[in-house]
Formats: sequence, structure tokens, C-alpha cells
Amino acid sequence: MKRIEAIIRPMKLDEVKIALGEIGVRGISVQDVRGTGRQGGQRERFRGADYIIDLPLKVKLEIIVRDEEVDEIVETILRHAHTGEPGDGKIFILPMSDAIRIRTSESGEDVL
Repeated sequence: MKRIEAIIRPMKLDEVKIALGEIGVRGISVQDVRGTGRQGGQRERFRGADYIIDLPLKVKLEIIVRDEEVDEIVETILRHAHTGEPGDGKIFILPMSDAIRIRTSESGEDVL
């Protein structure tokens, strides 16, 4: 099993969520987060004045999947979260050692 964490632009959440649903992704967690990468924040102009948003708002998706599903899910996120501008986000893929359903105590991939 793997855990996919994707940090994307908030405006892309609905598009990514719909696309993931179309390929059969059922379980997803979403959090509002703030952060910056290489670009160091966003430069904005308001009423003629330039300013920097140090920690712009992003959305973090967490999805636990079987190993064989990772490539299709990552490709779907890449395709639907992409704008081509700095700040589109990142995808992280982490190993998962186990998962346990609290209601029944079953564990492993059956929980997914």
C-alpha cells in the first residue's frame, strides 16, 4: 500500500476530485494548508502596490491506495492540477505498512 499526498491549488480541487472519482478513487482526505516552495510565495499587485503572500493557501489531498493504483492516480492528479505556473504544487508517495478499520478490526488492503 502507498499513501499519496498531493498539495495543489484550491481552485483545482473540484476538477481533481471529479477526475479521481471517475477512475474509481473512493477514499480521500482533504485539508486546507498554507505553504510555499521554491517560488517563495506569490507576488500580487493590489491598487498599484506590489506585495508578497509568504504562505499562500493550498489544499492537501491524502489518498491510501494499492501499489498497482499509484501510477494512474498520480497521472490523473498531474493532468488535472496543472496550470503551468509556479505554485502548482507537489505530489509525495509514501509507503504504508498497514491500515486498520476501527469498526471491524480488519487490516491490510481489505480496509481500502
